[in-house]
Amino acid sequence: MRTTKELFSLEGKTALVTGGSRGLGLQMALAMGEQGAKVVLSSRKQADLDEAVAYLAQHGVTAYAIAADLGKAEAVGPLVDAALDLLGGHIDILVNNAGATWGAPAEDHPLEAWDKVMNLNIRSIFLVSQAVGKRSMIPRKYGRIINIASIAGLAGNPPGMQTIAYNTSKAAVINFTRTLAAEWGVHGITVNAIAPGFFPSKMTAGLLATLGEEQMANEAPLRRLGDDEDLKGPVVLLASDAGKHITGQTLPVDGGVSAL
Repeated sequence: MRTTKELFSLEGKTALVTGGSRGLGLQMALAMGEQGAKVVLSSRKQADLDEAVAYLAQHGVTAYAIAADLGKAEAVGPLVDAALDLLGGHIDILVNNAGATWGAPAEDHPLEAWDKVMNLNIRSIFLVSQAVGKRSMIPRKYGRIINIASIAGLAGNPPGMQTIAYNTSKAAVINFTRTLAAEWGVHGITVNAIAPGFFPSKMTAGLLATLGEEQMANEAPLRRLGDDEDLKGPVVLLASDAGKHITGQTLPVDGGVSAL
């Protein structure tokens, strides 16, 4: 029987993190690297990736970077091929974190913006998971897929928020997670989702500036927003053998907001 420390270890494992150049993606990449995983980051901008790789190196984590726009279906195959080359031919852990949002009243929401959000937030998760599953996880009968949803996918909007495409996409991520977990469990692959609440980030900066960080924090039972540590434990749990009997689940990390 392994020790708890051994169960949470990611020594010898490989991970691909999309949307990994900043914010929550970078936090999760750091956590897995600290636990011993070999990590590849992906995002659209090479400059952001270079900064992320340097940041991880400062914290003792060696990482690699591949620029790819996952809003475009044709970018998926080359990304997965390049990641497999960098990671020694297999991807043990896939964190689908790349995402976008758009604020507009439902009655005036542009179709182009709807498609942009849907293509990145759910279609890319399907395509990247499909490619990684087919090329690595299914043949090896092992894999950990972690999809980043949101508490916005668990409920409607509070007053002041107008993000119908984002909320809809994140609800789709949650049921995609359940469905893929049921289908791929036979291959030894777990599929789970993390649903963050409000974390200060580039994506939430505008909303937090409008509504106020203190007000948003006070709406959570814990009276706080997420910070740069709060996703580290959940992602390591779901990526490691400590979570090997957890699949098809969505874990809110939101200070208790979804309990209300």
